[in-house]
Amino acid sequence: MPLPDHPPRRPLRQLTYLWFAVVVIVYLAIIQLGGLAVEHASGLTDIVTTRGVVFTMIIPLGVALAFTFLVVSRLGWWRPVLHDERPVSRWVWIVPVLMLVAIAAGTDYRALADKDLIFVLTLLVATQFVGWGEETMFRGIGVTAMREHGLAEGRVALWSSIVFGAVHLTNAIGHGVSAIPQAIAVSLAGYFFYLMRRVSRGNVLNSVVHGLFDFSILTGTSILVDQSGYVGSVAAILVYPILAVILIIRRKQIEPAPTPVVS
Repeated sequence: MPLPDHPPRRPLRQLTYLWFAVVVIVYLAIIQLGGLAVEHASGLTDIVTTRGVVFTMIIPLGVALAFTFLVVSRLGWWRPVLHDERPVSRWVWIVPVLMLVAIAAGTDYRALADKDLIFVLTLLVATQFVGWGEETMFRGIGVTAMREHGLAEGRVALWSSIVFGAVHLTNAIGHGVSAIPQAIAVSLAGYFFYLMRRVSRGNVLNSVVHGLFDFSILTGTSILVDQSGYVGSVAAILVYPILAVILIIRRKQIEPAPTPVVS
């Protein structure tokens, strides 16, 4: 008799696509509308000070992260959210490796040196809130929900990435039409984070790298008054096409070779 690929498990509580959409909308409302409310109440609109980071990022993102964790707990999905039982080929480790290289190259260390340690740590925590919140919502809850609906893994990768990019169109509230190209790039990044989840067999590495990537970008663009773009930030731009080309060329080798059936 052939051995099963995975041990039998109890069926998960179902999350319909409608309710997933509701969860995502609430999550976005907390960040966008809650963020605007906090900014209005505090009078702060930038992140050049520790206080600014706390009010414009830590508070709304912290509440959104708590909401995301509450949803996972309510569904009883901690195991499938934090652990991924569908591995990919080992060469896919190149995705997190190149992302980390881009983070190291793209961080504006001179700008950070002009800030105090408390500011740097506060910004690091804030960007980790982004990473853990978005990865739990879209690679954790989103991927799990789509798998439970029986989607093939290729469709899970595609639709979870498209949804991830589409929700970033809400950034048009504060950034106008520039949110459109950002949403397209974010969809591609979503696929990279999806692969990180699978190659690391969990949702931790992609969450941490996601936060660090945002931290790196912000250090080169937003933490000093009248800061011009840091030339090293081009690393964050280049990593997208480089990884895209690698993954297109080796797309047929992403999934692991089938395990021989033992009879």
